[in-house]
Amino acid sequence: MDLIERATIMHFHRHRVARFGEGSVRSLGWRNEASQTRRFEVIAAAEDFGGCAVLDLGCGRGDLKSYLDARYEGVSYIGVDQMPEFIADARIRYRNAPRTWFHECDFDAVTLPVVDHVVASGALSYRSADPGFHFAMIRKMYAAARRSVIFNMLDASTFPAHPLLVGHDRDDVAAFCRSLSHDVRVVAGYQDEDFSVCIRRRPDTRTSQTRTRMEGIQ
Repeated sequence: MDLIERATIMHFHRHRVARFGEGSVRSLGWRNEASQTRRFEVIAAAEDFGGCAVLDLGCGRGDLKSYLDARYEGVSYIGVDQMPEFIADARIRYRNAPRTWFHECDFDAVTLPVVDHVVASGALSYRSADPGFHFAMIRKMYAAARRSVIFNMLDASTFPAHPLLVGHDRDDVAAFCRSLSHDVRVVAGYQDEDFSVCIRRRPDTRTSQTRTRMEGIQ
């Protein structure tokens, strides 16, 4: 994304913070808590996260971490978000949590650490003037994942026109993901205007050590 697109996204969230208050899931762009929770349910059911390292792109205040911690043991978590307010809140919220790190950055502009599972809930919902941006991000996520990539997108067949957010063709997204892996599962029906994708890959020989510092981040 270019600087104008990034600035527009930040303005969108700051406007929602001013309108709905800090700590509200609506400031993250969700309609309500139930909307966020339904997406988390799909993510948590897609894989066994126990004892795994998870990279959460567009992590907001780290809500997914507490959701996974309530269901799995031994999760190492890295959250990434470009909003300094969200990252600041997350660092305070989880200041005493072990194996937990937050980075303030644009995930499309840095080298991602290699982890077991890469997750993006809502992070691929924003418009870009680059028609290949979203597929490039999926490819980047896949390259960083030892075991799986799990993400959700707005469904173009049901999501209305919006100046900032964009829906995607479910079949086109699935076809692209299958060009990366033969093991692709698409989940729909849990939310009228949303679908999720889980891409699994065969275990490889890359290091199992979780890197908490990403290139370009001080």
